[in-house]
Amino acid sequence: MYDYIKGLLVEATPTQAIVEAGGIGYKLEISLQTFTDIQNSKEVKLYIYYYVKEDIAMWYGFASKDERALFLLLINVNGVGPNTARMILSSLSTNELKTAILSDDVSKIKGVKGIGLKTAQKIIIELKDKIQKGADSATLPLGPAAKSPVAEEALGALMMLGFNKQASEKAVGEILREKPDSSVEQLIKLALKRL
Repeated sequence: MYDYIKGLLVEATPTQAIVEAGGIGYKLEISLQTFTDIQNSKEVKLYIYYYVKEDIAMWYGFASKDERALFLLLINVNGVGPNTARMILSSLSTNELKTAILSDDVSKIKGVKGIGLKTAQKIIIELKDKIQKGADSATLPLGPAAKSPVAEEALGALMMLGFNKQASEKAVGEILREKPDSSVEQLIKLALKRL
């Protein structure tokens, strides 16, 4: 899968950016945080995530790897989808969100439109340890499936085939631990045997 896109910023709104690269205009869903960072730029470099589920396929763009890492952690919380994760990252900066999670500040997270008490508590419970472990590193720790572009591509293919995201991530993660140099094709074939 792709890691970033670099090109001409053709259009930017608080929720979307169109980046032209290689003669193709890519429409990316963005947060208000990313919009603020890129709105006055002519050329941009956005870290991307390709989201596929059933009949939906969307590109998400982020001004920093840190924001993308937080987005990936958020969408792995049960009940938090990409649009909710983007809303959270539009309402709170990456540092504000990390601080709120680490300090158990439920009201700060609950203050985001569309986030209820249970979801806010779940975000804190599920992400606190992951963020603490990543406090000393440049980007947040991600599961093996999220770290590797090869794994992301294999996951996308498995989800397009109709397999459950969590089951696919678990299978891909296990295979990567056993065979870290697997190609996309090998990952898919081995995962299909486990799913």
